[in-house]
Amino acid sequence: MSLYGVMRTGVSGMNAQSSKLGTVADNIANSNTTGYKRAASEFTSMVLSQGAGTYNSGGVQANTVRAISQQGSLSYTTSALNLAIDGNGFFVVADRDGTQSLTRAGAFVIDKEGYLVNTAGFTLQGYPITGGVAATPVANGLGGLVDVNVSQNKLEATPTSSATLWTNVPEGATIVPPANLPSANAATATFSAKTSVVMFDNLGNQVKLDVFYSKTAQTATDSTWEVAIYNAAEAGPGGGFPYSGPALSTQTLTYSRTTGQLTAASPKDIAITVPNGGTFNMDLSGSTSLAAGFSVARVEANGNAPSSVETVEFNEEGILSAVYSNGARREIFRIPLADVPAPDKLTALSGNIYTQSNNSGDIRVGFPGEGGLGSVVVGALEDSNVDLATELTSMIESQRAYTANSKVFRAGSDLLEELVNLVR
Repeated sequence: MSLYGVMRTGVSGMNAQSSKLGTVADNIANSNTTGYKRAASEFTSMVLSQGAGTYNSGGVQANTVRAISQQGSLSYTTSALNLAIDGNGFFVVADRDGTQSLTRAGAFVIDKEGYLVNTAGFTLQGYPITGGVAATPVANGLGGLVDVNVSQNKLEATPTSSATLWTNVPEGATIVPPANLPSANAATATFSAKTSVVMFDNLGNQVKLDVFYSKTAQTATDSTWEVAIYNAAEAGPGGGFPYSGPALSTQTLTYSRTTGQLTAASPKDIAITVPNGGTFNMDLSGSTSLAAGFSVARVEANGNAPSSVETVEFNEEGILSAVYSNGARREIFRIPLADVPAPDKLTALSGNIYTQSNNSGDIRVGFPGEGGLGSVVVGALEDSNVDLATELTSMIESQRAYTANSKVFRAGSDLLEELVNLVR
């Protein structure tokens, strides 16, 4: 047996216990850190080759592991921008240089530039929603993600892109002669029924549209109606025909006299070009022709007048919506979740973030609730998964073990001193 080996073994034991005490100290210090995952030191024995009648002491090596996959408890807050993940996955964040990383710390606030940043200063990333559709995630990477930014001062005007108008036209209405149909835009125009709807152009101006219904024909099986739409601002004196401009859209509908519904061959929507706006389709699929007076069963249209963003809100699908001062809402970002096959093997960095390592596996990205990913809990934060009682117990164990290893080192030193004294 080598006395130097005994001393080296004692030193390796003290180093290993020091490492364990270091993880305990970190865990206790971060016991209240949002999304923190506890670290632990696992020991591995180091064995040297042995002789026939002697034993060569080896040592111990400390390896740090993290319980990243262990879920922390959820604490609910009053902020609609606080996010927690219930299940697998991480939020994708980026630093000021654009370097991306993963985190479970979801305490986000809006900074002075309109970015959503967490406590450590990392910016949340997501897919922008354009035309009501979010970008498709890159399944095996973080491409396409951008910093989530919400301007609190910019005015937004959203033109109408879709509308619904379901009406009932009277089945017993009188047929209007072709020369007097609203589509002819003559002073003698007559119609069976009329209503008006409001749309928004590209600048946020309200555009009132006059919608005329006129019965044009009837057979034993069905009845035919013309729908003509005009810009109310172009109405003639007294608000009637002729309009100074042509019809924005005209469509012919066919109703079944058996069911009162639109026939299969009949158009179910009508294309409208809004002045200083775009072209959108107005859904007419729920319209009927029954033995009753004219009535509007359903009418709605999106778009809004110029309005500033008053607040932003998440929902459980990870969709961030801007809520305007006039009450309008618009989806602006969708937040994905990222995961790896071995999350406990991710590399931990300052700021409670993680990066991919050789042992963690490749990153995959998806939306909450899909493909084994967890769900997003709005208005909640994930607590640290540190248990103080366990950490204090580990601290006492390490302290005792460190003391014992120091005794081994001292014993080896005393024996070596005795050996040196033999020659005196």
